[in-house]
Amino acid sequence: MNENLQFFQAFLKNPLKVGAIAPSSSDLARKMLEGVEPNENSVLLELGVGTGAFTKFISEVVHDEKSYLGIELDQHLVKNLRAKFPGLRFMRGNACKTFALHKRSKFGKVDYILSGLPFVSMPNEVNARIFSQIEMFMDLGCTFRTFQYAHGYYMPSAIKLREFMRNRYGVSQKSPLVVKNVPPAITLTWKTN
Repeated sequence: MNENLQFFQAFLKNPLKVGAIAPSSSDLARKMLEGVEPNENSVLLELGVGTGAFTKFISEVVHDEKSYLGIELDQHLVKNLRAKFPGLRFMRGNACKTFALHKRSKFGKVDYILSGLPFVSMPNEVNARIFSQIEMFMDLGCTFRTFQYAHGYYMPSAIKLREFMRNRYGVSQKSPLVVKNVPPAITLTWKTN
């Protein structure tokens, strides 16, 4: 099935969990992956994999099956991801339980978290639970990167994420606007290592 159609169907099915109407562009994916070099002792964890818009680029930098773990809530998307990227590990699960999912995978230390989660459209209490999961990895020395759409940058939940991270890990590294994305977006990166 066409990736755009699949993504749009997932959005229509549950807009609060998908949060966008189209997959991220290759330009945004490349920006999300800048400086990311995973290996089995420096695992890349992707939250909210969706249709795999970032994953197809991730698959080019992952050199062994224990270097990447993708967490996705939608079971149909997980099924398609497993078929599309057989060399990568995907777990169906809620991002609110990310730390336990990683532990269950028996993979090495997570050094990179890339998030495609729609923080702007999710309830505050869900965001708070996910932030606490991210914090557990950050406390162990990790880089967290997410993106925010330009039109949602000043929404309360987007600001809340930035404040939460800034209060703990300092000011983010903010990318230039990625205009070749629908809608345009920026990446935000925090590092503790």
